[in-house]
Amino acid sequence: MILALDQGTTSSRAILFDHAGSIVGVAQEEFEQIFPTPGWVEHNPKDIWRSQLATARKVLIDCGVKTSDVKAIGITNQRETTVVWDRRTGEPIYNAIVWQDRRTAAACDALRSNGRAPLFQQKTGLVLDAYFSGTKVQWILDHVKGARDLANQGHLAFGTIDSWLIWNLTGGKTHVTDASNASRTLLCNIHSVAWDPELCQILDVPLSLLPEIVSSSAVVAHTQADLFGSAIPIAGIAGDQQAALFGQGCVQAGMVKNTYGTGCFMLMNTGTKPVPSTNNLLTTIAWQIGGKTEYALEGSVFIGGAVVQWLRDGLEFVGASSEIEALAMEVKSSDGVVVVPAFTGLGAPHWDAYARGTIFGLTRGSTKAHIARAALESIAFQVSDVIHAMEKDAGIALAELRVDGGASANDLLMQFQADVLQTTVIRPKILETTALGAAFLAGLAVSFWKNSDEVNAYWQVDHTFAPSPIDDQMKGLIRNWNRALDRTKGWISE
Repeated sequence: MILALDQGTTSSRAILFDHAGSIVGVAQEEFEQIFPTPGWVEHNPKDIWRSQLATARKVLIDCGVKTSDVKAIGITNQRETTVVWDRRTGEPIYNAIVWQDRRTAAACDALRSNGRAPLFQQKTGLVLDAYFSGTKVQWILDHVKGARDLANQGHLAFGTIDSWLIWNLTGGKTHVTDASNASRTLLCNIHSVAWDPELCQILDVPLSLLPEIVSSSAVVAHTQADLFGSAIPIAGIAGDQQAALFGQGCVQAGMVKNTYGTGCFMLMNTGTKPVPSTNNLLTTIAWQIGGKTEYALEGSVFIGGAVVQWLRDGLEFVGASSEIEALAMEVKSSDGVVVVPAFTGLGAPHWDAYARGTIFGLTRGSTKAHIARAALESIAFQVSDVIHAMEKDAGIALAELRVDGGASANDLLMQFQADVLQTTVIRPKILETTALGAAFLAGLAVSFWKNSDEVNAYWQVDHTFAPSPIDDQMKGLIRNWNRALDRTKGWISE
């Protein structure tokens, strides 16, 4: 077996995979989302570690699997979420600042005003946005009492969630991150795959805080023996979206996947050469295996499946997220209602930190069902905006879209996605491609699988959604989406 630890934005999961790439068992535990003030999102790092360890232990017990049968652990994680802890005690000095958090938007504005954006894009492939880790680290060092002094003395460690988990899994012996996660920090030069002293100086982040950058598929450490009864190799690490790209078998240049999670994340494999974007997308490291670095173009939508969680928890439209499809199907259309779920600003290709969520087109006849349908449609429209930008950057027309993540199980959404894009949408049998990708990376490192051709053979189609011919109604929906989008932008700016 291979054990995948899938540490997400709202829950920690542990999934056991067998040699055929099939799921043997799953354990999942949600943890608290902390919203100290509008636009801020935090997690307690100890909750993340506790829940991840608990699910790993639970899935082994539930499946009756001995530790000796686990050949390796693969880790995949919410990527830009930032933790700073004291190396001497292992104690976090502040809550984890989540990728959705917007508190450093003004700091990014200041860097852009000072003409720093081209330098950061050239070296990191990223746009200057509060989404990424660099300004989050800077904020913690500047706002937590005594943090800057401790950092200068070499007592603090920074990590994205993969680093935090590995530190705890190894009892504080190992401080590493893989190339894919490093590329999301604003601190890593993606061409040399190394921390960049100039960028670190600009953001005032001491190099002593940073983890060692390692391969995405290699034995980098072993767990403490007392955690699971004996030591297990940690052999695969990748940020969640890069892991999903690998798990979807998108190992050839031009292949594209979209993950419908809390946000939506689309990646196109561009091979061994980074493709700079002129359409507000990100150039990122896909993975580094055997000394070979591969790259991807990425577009990130901040609020995807999270709009369904908002309908469930915030508006209490449904009791469970799975009920949203049935509610939306109570009506034949959204009847002019448009939802733009810019709750934490807009991501690619708009990058507007000051946009906020809006609902347009409400009438006395509007119902929960109309709003639910419009919310689902908003996910597909946001994905479509990113794909069109990606096609322009790569100079490639999309042949097919491979999909995964929780919301990809929604047939209504997937068919609407195909119709909006006028492109075939393919859903695999195993939707847990993020965890599967981490498992594949780990298994390859310990020769559980021979090569990528073997693992790609396990990818199987569950359902193909063919697009319906575009009609005037769809053209009208797209037109209304773009009108609503324009009116949402800059909502909270002075």
